[in-house]
Amino acid sequence: MPEFHNVRVVLTDIEGTTSSISFVHDVLFPYAAERLPAYIRKHASEPEVQAQLEAVNREAKLDNPTLDRQIDQLLEWIKHDVKATPLKALQGYIWEAGYRGGDYQAHVYDDVAPKLQAWKAQGLKLYVYSSGSVLAQKLFFEFSDAGNLLPLFEGHFDTTVGGKREASSYRAISSEIGVSPDQILFLSDVKEELEAARETGLQVCLLERPGNAPVADIDAERVSSFDEITLTK
Repeated sequence: MPEFHNVRVVLTDIEGTTSSISFVHDVLFPYAAERLPAYIRKHASEPEVQAQLEAVNREAKLDNPTLDRQIDQLLEWIKHDVKATPLKALQGYIWEAGYRGGDYQAHVYDDVAPKLQAWKAQGLKLYVYSSGSVLAQKLFFEFSDAGNLLPLFEGHFDTTVGGKREASSYRAISSEIGVSPDQILFLSDVKEELEAARETGLQVCLLERPGNAPVADIDAERVSSFDEITLTK
């Protein structure tokens, strides 16, 4: 079992790490895709939605955009799992209604909640870094099938801090939380994310969960469960 030393912060991904890829792709994405057109048409004039639609125009380089073109672009991004920040924000708004209405609970692997609670009890600081918006992250852990895990986390980061495959993003996170990179352990199932984090000096660990894509040729410890990880301060 891998042991990581001098760790003060655990920074974790969500999809494929704390939770199954299938929940995101088979439950959350279809839920948002089905409701997105009606949601956009109903709320397009609201400031927070209007701001995201303007971001869609910029990111997709839409000239003279119509609401229909914006909706089509968002649905195209969902179809191809594009990590577009305005899409993630809008999905978060839609998912909030689903969580609060009891339409679903977020899947969390059985080993995750006890380990997060143990690390918290050890005095470690827990953060989330996901391509999903901060709102979506908070909803995910508040309405999980393991109960409300949101109080365990000190903070959340999404792609507004930068892309997850960019080393600069991890430097920004380290600076914001005020902890040296070598005292942060990043958990993810994606090779390129782990390599970007390692380039910045973070300690990294690959999660090999059921349904995750196989990862080869990476200089990182591998585990299939949080229970296999030992941390020392």
